[in-house]
Amino acid sequence: MNKFIIYFFLMLGLSTLFGKADTGKTAYDFSFKTVDGKKYSLAEQKGKVILIVNVASNCGFTPQYTELQNLWKKYQNKKFILIGVPSNDFFQEPGSNSEIKNFCETNFNVTFPIMEKVSVRGSSAHPFYQWAKESYGIGAIPQWNFHKILIDSNGKVVDAFLSTTTPESDKIVNRINELLAK
Repeated sequence: MNKFIIYFFLMLGLSTLFGKADTGKTAYDFSFKTVDGKKYSLAEQKGKVILIVNVASNCGFTPQYTELQNLWKKYQNKKFILIGVPSNDFFQEPGSNSEIKNFCETNFNVTFPIMEKVSVRGSSAHPFYQWAKESYGIGAIPQWNFHKILIDSNGKVVDAFLSTTTPESDKIVNRINELLAK
């Protein structure tokens, strides 16, 4: 009997850690502030597919800004939104919000929305990232810069991609096309 109880609680713990949970919330329950300090409510993006990427200016993956901008150009008129969320959690985004904005515009001609710098991991993570972890599991926790979280048109996390998966990879593009076709 004791083995059964231990097994039950072990499986319960693992399913909570790795499984998806219905938190009763969607991405639309969250907002950010833009790099210019204006409120950016995800509720205004209802019905759209959303790709949220934690970004950094001094990272080996920073050239992914080019592919992110290409992806944005390709899909911005197709019920798709791309959001960059700067973070210094990995010590590669030391700049101020105005420096981040200038860097993105000057070096990569970024036109997709960039938010203010926030934490994306741990107890001080932005509430969106805490929710993504709760609702999707550990796959939603950024392990490095340029981690990508994909939200469907119902506001649910449906996929997450490691930094090594480039924005224009077949894996991401096919998943976006699949969600847009629904």
